[in-house]
Amino acid sequence: MTTRTTAAPEPMPLDEVDLADPGRFADGITPWRMFHTLRHEDPVHWQPEPEPNAGFWAVTRHADIARVDRDPETFTSTRFVNLEEVDDDQVRRRASILELDGVRHRALRSVIQRQFGASVINSYTDFLRGLTARTLDTALAKGRFDFVEEVSADFPINVLARLLDVPEEDNLQLIEWGNRIIGNTDPDYADVLLGSQESEQYRDLPFRSPASLEVFEYGRELARRRRGGDGADLVSKLVNTTPRDGVPLSPRDFDNYFLLLVVAGNETTRHTISHAMHALIQHPDQLDLLRRDPSLIPNAVEEFLRWASPVYHFRRTATRDTELGGRRIREGDKVVMWFASGNRDEEAFGDPYDFDVTREDNDHVTFGKGGPHLCLGNLLARTEIRIMFEELIPRIGDIRLTGDVPRVRSNFVNGIKRLPVEVTPA
Repeated sequence: MTTRTTAAPEPMPLDEVDLADPGRFADGITPWRMFHTLRHEDPVHWQPEPEPNAGFWAVTRHADIARVDRDPETFTSTRFVNLEEVDDDQVRRRASILELDGVRHRALRSVIQRQFGASVINSYTDFLRGLTARTLDTALAKGRFDFVEEVSADFPINVLARLLDVPEEDNLQLIEWGNRIIGNTDPDYADVLLGSQESEQYRDLPFRSPASLEVFEYGRELARRRRGGDGADLVSKLVNTTPRDGVPLSPRDFDNYFLLLVVAGNETTRHTISHAMHALIQHPDQLDLLRRDPSLIPNAVEEFLRWASPVYHFRRTATRDTELGGRRIREGDKVVMWFASGNRDEEAFGDPYDFDVTREDNDHVTFGKGGPHLCLGNLLARTEIRIMFEELIPRIGDIRLTGDVPRVRSNFVNGIKRLPVEVTPA
């Protein structure tokens, strides 16, 4: 076990905290300063927002995050899970399983839940290991390369292509769509920046991104080909399975479900792998521990997930007046769980700013915390990350950064854009 203790980030004055500004999240330092201040000074903090939004409660302690996530009756997802405020028409047009609660949420989740269960995921092990080896051999042969482009993005998108049963040549397009949709506050990615006047014409599309229309068109063509068949891929399951509540998926349900798979099936795993590799480069003692004892890697995956916190937040909306952390929450208030902050909570983790691959009792909230919206693909993500590092670490003798590591300008996804490295093979 590590004996070092990494200092906490320098706190930020409370009146300077602004979680609503995605620009504050682009340097990889400021978010942790803001979270540290909030946890210690105002753990359920009222955060004003620019109009037309009305502000939100920022929930930053692990225990409070868990309480919100486990209580969908008081804190609903049905008014959307990101910061954007939507009207009833937008809810009807844009809602995916993320924006549903109760019976309908469970019914839609069950359509593909088995495809993400242990028996199916375990059957992918040989495929995943072979794919990982191919990805790494191609990248490492170059010596100097962008780890994000060649490894972190390439590997999970190949897995997604397998799950959707789409051709490998579509991979780059799938990655581009994910970047454009999730990166809707980053000018390097977005067609139209969220909050701009131009984004109003796309208000009924997921993430207000015109890329959503392209994803819809792609998914509809797959659905047309698979409908009535007996395929085991995710698209076939969506178009040929009646949910448990007996209500078939509408065309709009399919569009939004398919888009969610394209985005979520890549982003979390991709950014966790990138952050984990970056952390191992910055903490060579931890890389050496894993090199000497590969049996530590499954445990290390949990630390990778805690450390990376690839999704900064998810939002809920109060269904009634309530109390949280000593604050009076009113019906209709936005309540935002800052998972990344919960993953650095000193009350939940000893020495939370240490990157420690031997950390035990790692009760992180990266996939949610025991609520009905626990990430459906968490086992697949864990398996992909484990196999990636089981195959990667024995192949590298040395790895170092060769340039800057820019972040996605976003207060939603904690993403690394590029990770330029030079690798000496083992």
